[in-house]
Amino acid sequence: MNADEWHEIIELQRSGESISGIAKRLRISRNTVRRALTFETPPRDHRPRSGSSADALVPAIEAALAADPDMSIAQLHRELEWGGSRNTLASVVRRVREASAGRARRQASTAADIPQFATTFVGRTDELTSIRTLLGKSRLVTITGPGGIGKTRLAATAATAYRRAFSDGVRFVELAALRNESLLPQTILDALGLDEHNGPWHSATDSVIESVRHKQMLIVLDNCEHLVSACAELISLILRHTTHVKILVTSREVLSTPGEHVHVLEPLSTTDDRDPDGTGAAMELFENRASAALCGFAITDASRDAVLRVCTQLDGMPLAIELACARLSALSVDDLANRLDDRLALLTVGNRGGPDRHRSLHATVEWSYELCTPQEQVLWTRLSVFAEGFDLPMAENVCATDPIDATTVLDALTGLIGKSVVQRGTGGRTVRFRMLETIRHFGASKLSETDSARLRAAHLRWSAGLIRSARESWTGDGQARASDRLRENRANIRAALHNALVAGERESIASASDMVATWFLWSSAMSVREHRLWITELLRRDNLPDTVRPRLSATLGLLHTMQGERGDADRILLDAGRAARERGDDATLAFVLQTRGLNTYLGGDFDGGEHLLTAALRLYETLPIIDLKWTAHIEMGMLFSSNGQIARASEHFEFVHTAASATGEKWMLSYAVYGRGLVALGRGDHTQAAKRATESFALKRAFDDTVGATLVTDLLAWAEAASGSGERAAVLLGAASSMWDSFGMQLYGSQHWVQRRAMYAARARKSLGESVYRESHHRGESLTMAQLIAYALDEENDDGRRSSSRSSADAFSPREREIAQCVADGLSNRQIAERLILSVRTVEGHVARLLRKLEIERRQQISIAITGGRPA
Repeated sequence: MNADEWHEIIELQRSGESISGIAKRLRISRNTVRRALTFETPPRDHRPRSGSSADALVPAIEAALAADPDMSIAQLHRELEWGGSRNTLASVVRRVREASAGRARRQASTAADIPQFATTFVGRTDELTSIRTLLGKSRLVTITGPGGIGKTRLAATAATAYRRAFSDGVRFVELAALRNESLLPQTILDALGLDEHNGPWHSATDSVIESVRHKQMLIVLDNCEHLVSACAELISLILRHTTHVKILVTSREVLSTPGEHVHVLEPLSTTDDRDPDGTGAAMELFENRASAALCGFAITDASRDAVLRVCTQLDGMPLAIELACARLSALSVDDLANRLDDRLALLTVGNRGGPDRHRSLHATVEWSYELCTPQEQVLWTRLSVFAEGFDLPMAENVCATDPIDATTVLDALTGLIGKSVVQRGTGGRTVRFRMLETIRHFGASKLSETDSARLRAAHLRWSAGLIRSARESWTGDGQARASDRLRENRANIRAALHNALVAGERESIASASDMVATWFLWSSAMSVREHRLWITELLRRDNLPDTVRPRLSATLGLLHTMQGERGDADRILLDAGRAARERGDDATLAFVLQTRGLNTYLGGDFDGGEHLLTAALRLYETLPIIDLKWTAHIEMGMLFSSNGQIARASEHFEFVHTAASATGEKWMLSYAVYGRGLVALGRGDHTQAAKRATESFALKRAFDDTVGATLVTDLLAWAEAASGSGERAAVLLGAASSMWDSFGMQLYGSQHWVQRRAMYAARARKSLGESVYRESHHRGESLTMAQLIAYALDEENDDGRRSSSRSSADAFSPREREIAQCVADGLSNRQIAERLILSVRTVEGHVARLLRKLEIERRQQISIAITGGRPA
């Protein structure tokens, strides 16, 4: 059991799932579920670090870095009066910083989850074994083969089957929708959910490497063929700077990078080599998929030859077989086989240069296309514009132009689903659909350049409208849904921005600029780093309209401010303010004044910050701008809570609380409740402060707000420390420290905020003692966002009971024979685990059973037993 699996078990148990239900869903034993429920934190399986003569300084180093995260080694050497080597001290400091940044935060909306499929996995058992063997020998394995052969399905199944072998879990990164290779590192960061080092002073590539440097993890990169060079370069860097990270790639083209082991995925066989009379994997797949199209279908003696003909004609290509099976609602198997004979003869005439399996797949897809109605054909081609997924309203909005309209899109979409061209997704508030890449590319190939450009323009308009709608909904009861829509369409937003930059037309650039000038976009649609990237790229364009440039710059200034880059923020904001004044743009001017006020206050100039924020609030009173006005009140309240003017702070927080409550808005309300907690803390009411912090957490569950959640985590930690709950305070301080690193400097790089935290951290450390404090702090660093909120709300379950079962088998299983041979070869449990892609705990269990079955006491005797005639 690894950390990912433990988190899944805990979340399912909290949702009311039974132990047997969890075991069935995750394909693990009930005893494993019961054991997981006895753990308060994720089980770890890392190799212990070697000691150092400076280890005794760890508590003092942690305290010093809490007060000044940027303290240099030389400063620490002087502060701690360390008489040893600076290199030794530097090594320990690096470990302390790595531990502080070691939290594996995975957002609920991440695409890192392993894809789930509605259909049964068929016919690739031997390939799964081969992948396991290759991963045991190599840290980079590439599954290669043509489109439609099942690379993604095999990789996803392997990732699920072997995830327990990786103590830090498996991350699945889908790259098919990524069209800009410069975003590859950020896309991986987003999917990994390991962006602790995503500070402004790191590149995205550095952040990826730092995030996984000490992980024992499997990363699956799916569909790399269009990014081969970029993927090869980044993978090489990851492997060079890590020890226990393994990477599984799917690609139509090999990476050709050192250390790559390639598994060429072959078509499914029509015969069973081990049983001449048996059904091959291709026929097994046919039977499985045909039964879905034709209830009760099974291969009989009468239909076997026809099924064999179909599978042979289609060269055992899984996608081709699935598309053909969709025809069985109208054709018999014999009819299907006969018609395929004709179609293959006709449709492969112009494609003799490629392999047979390419021609058969192309012919099958082409046949599926020709069997579609004219409206279905048009919709198929137009749906290719979407990245990763879409829903019905999106299809109606973007694709409904002559010769199909919005009233006929549903019928055409239903027809495409029935023909296995479009896949229906599960989960979420609305039904979403997607197309396999092979199908999507085929549809795109049918578009003319003019139609393609027109379609991309429609997709950009829809994406801009999505963000515009979010802005309009951001201060009302539709806010949570707007945030969800942004998150689930991240890939579409990214694709639209990329297409706009590629087109380079003034209208496209203006539309893209208006999208990313949205100040809160970083909270739902993309990371702070990616938001900065798009803005920076657009600001470089000569044809950027002057009307949007000041607002775009002001948003960039806010991002710099949040990341603690005071000087850059001030320079950008001053330029934006001058431009806004020249154009008479009071809305942007107010935004600039507000952000300059926040930047100035965080830098320690309270009077200057108050002056600027006051000027912004006066201007907002004359403008129909609600969201930024509320944030200015929140920032003013934070300022007054910092300089001790608690009553004035309360006025600003209460203003937002009242206004947001009246509209049904929740996001700014969570900040107002947080502000109430700051006020309570300032008044010495620590119990009330903790209560307000937990209320704010409960509200933030509906959002993906790392910045706000981090503020609330610190507040709750301070309240717990002040009230004497040292352990909870330490856990929360650990979580907050990791979360700040996810988007910038600790506590906005604000020295007075850092000093305030250090005061409460010292209280917790004093009440607990260094050892317990450090252990609790590290525990907090590893919490996911969901686990953190559950911990903050005191929802952790501690009443699981340990249960174990003992094997009663008298003979060795194939796995035990395999492990016995490894033991005989002199491998340690960890080496066996790495070779066989198992967890160390699993290997230990097998070795223990071997000793018991062989009635021996020492593992060294296993070699004698298995080679000396003991019963096996």
